[in-house]
Amino acid sequence: MRIGVDIMGSDHGPVVPIRAAVMAAKVLPADTRLVLFGNAETIAAGIVAEGGDVSDFDIVGSQDDITFQDNPTRALQAKPKSSISIGFHLLKEGKLDAFASTGNTGAMLVGSIFSVKPIPGVIRPCIPSVVPKENGSYGILVDVGANADCKADVLAQFGLLGAMLAKHVYHIADPKVGLLNIGEEEKKGDLLRQATFELMRDQQQYNFIGNVEGRDLFNDKADVYVTDGFTGNVVLKAVEAFHDLLEQRGVHEPFFDRFNYENYGGLPVLGVNGNVIIGHGISNDATIKNMILFTREVVESRLNDRIREALS
Repeated sequence: MRIGVDIMGSDHGPVVPIRAAVMAAKVLPADTRLVLFGNAETIAAGIVAEGGDVSDFDIVGSQDDITFQDNPTRALQAKPKSSISIGFHLLKEGKLDAFASTGNTGAMLVGSIFSVKPIPGVIRPCIPSVVPKENGSYGILVDVGANADCKADVLAQFGLLGAMLAKHVYHIADPKVGLLNIGEEEKKGDLLRQATFELMRDQQQYNFIGNVEGRDLFNDKADVYVTDGFTGNVVLKAVEAFHDLLEQRGVHEPFFDRFNYENYGGLPVLGVNGNVIIGHGISNDATIKNMILFTREVVESRLNDRIREALS
C-alpha cells in the first residue's frame, strides 16, 4: 500500500507534517509505504532531524506549491508541479492508493472532482465530518462544505454515502440515517427538506429513520445526519468554536474533549474514484499522524469499491 502525504500544506510549514510522517512510519505495517510530496531537500533533512531513515520513505519533489490564498481551480492548472497537483496525478495513474493533505481544502476538492473524478452514479461528491456522541461513539455529519446549494436527489444520495462510510470505516452494522431538520414531523422544514424526506423515505439502500433535530446530533437517535454543505459547515464551525471556548475556560469534561478534531485527523472526500483525505491546516504532528493512520483504514475498507457496487 502506498499512501501519499502532502508535506507543503500545513499552516506550520513542512516541519510538522515531516515529524508526523516519521511518527506514523514507526507504527504502520511493513506493507505500507509513505510517499512524501514537497521540497525534496527539506523533506530529507527533516526526516533525519526527526530521527527517521530517509530510505523508509519515497520522496517526490515539488515546486511552486499551492497556498491557502490561491484560487483552488486556477491553482491546479497554474501550478502543475505543486505537491497537490503531483499527488493527484499519481493517484489518478494508480501509483498511489491514497493521497492525504492538510493543505488548501478547495484545491483538494477540485482535484478530487476534476482529476480522479466522481464515481459513476455519484451526483456530487461531499465532505463528511464526525460528531461525538454521549454514549462514546461517533456520528457522521454530511455534507460540511463541499455543496452549499443542493437539490433533493443530492441530499438523498448523501444519505447513502454517509451510511457507507459509517458501515465500512466506522463499523456500524446498520447505520441509522436522519435528515437534519427543524422538527421531527414529516412536513417540517423548507421545500428542499420536504422533497428530500420523500425521496429518502422511498429508497431501499439504507436505514432512513426520518427527520432529526440539531439537539439529536450528540445522542444515539441517528448515526448519519444529512444536510446541505452550507448548514453542515455552520454546524461544524459552531461545534468547534464551542469546544475551543470550553478549553479556554479550563473545562476538561471528557465528553467535550472529544469535540477536538485532533482525535480523528482527517476525513475522506466521499464519492470519488480515489482515496482522498482532507485534514485541518492547523493540525499538529499527532493529528497528522492520526490522519495518515486513518487513511490506511479507509484504503483497507475498500469504501470506494463498495460505493461503486451500491450504485451499479
